[in-house]
Amino acid sequence: MKNNNKFIQFKSFISILVLMIFVSCTSLSPYKVPVLQGNIFEEEDIEKLSEGLTKDQVQFIFGTALVKDPFHPNRWDYYYSIKVGTELLSESKLSISFNDDQLVDSWIIEKVEDSN
Repeated sequence: MKNNNKFIQFKSFISILVLMIFVSCTSLSPYKVPVLQGNIFEEEDIEKLSEGLTKDQVQFIFGTALVKDPFHPNRWDYYYSIKVGTELLSESKLSISFNDDQLVDSWIIEKVEDSN
């Protein structure tokens, strides 16, 4: 009788333990690390940008350009994206054009839209 009672208690304990493990594993999702790629530029950085800045001044504000195209030496491209797991939160591209004197001539900011 005692052995049967201990067996029932042990069986109940194992059943509750398995149930708790199953419930805890299905209700929690793993932490998804935000992935920042490229040169992050903010609105205050864009406000510092003005016509007539030198390439060194632009590099000081934004860092090294992600793309310095040899076919377009007077254009620097900055790109960044923020992704959490498989979800893309933000994606932007900044293209800065320089004139023949190597001074900022114009710039374009593109918010890249998700194609889904």
